[in-house]
Amino acid sequence: MKDLIDIHTHSISSGHAYSTLQENLQIAKEKGLKALAITEHAPEMPGSCHKFYFHNIKIMPRKMNGIDVLFGSEVNIMDEEGTVDLHEKILGEMDIVIASIHPPCFGESRGIEGNTKAVVNAMKNPGIDIIGHPDDGRYELDYEVIVDTAKATGTLLEINNSSIRPGGFRKNTYENARKILELCKEK
Repeated sequence: MKDLIDIHTHSISSGHAYSTLQENLQIAKEKGLKALAITEHAPEMPGSCHKFYFHNIKIMPRKMNGIDVLFGSEVNIMDEEGTVDLHEKILGEMDIVIASIHPPCFGESRGIEGNTKAVVNAMKNPGIDIIGHPDDGRYELDYEVIVDTAKATGTLLEINNSSIRPGGFRKNTYENARKILELCKEK
């Protein structure tokens, strides 16, 4: 299998990545990617971009270094209502939006029911395209419900390479990713 696009990348603007936009584009070109999505963390993630950053990305060129570029955000699911930390209007201006649960923003696990409710409600937001790393076992999900909702709303479920690498900090990701893929195949 040849990768053609990476849809979940961060630059130094997210506060915890180490590469610039130009360095990311150079690596993408070296890997032979056709497209790259820059999805910086939204404002509630400590050290990340201010909302003004996301207002401004509409001026960025969508082709750089011979690569198609999508600009968006990895927004933070904040609560069981599926609230995210960028306004609907800004979400509508993004090329791509990933919604994820992150400990600094969501806090402790709300149990399988509360976590599932949060993700389901986020998927009902028409500004959300993808649910990021739903395989993270620190926040258990009812995968049957998640896959059914993803199908009904047209929301993609990410299998995050960083989640399944050996020594990663997320829990039970390989097993959870397998469950998600099996349910997606079935449904």
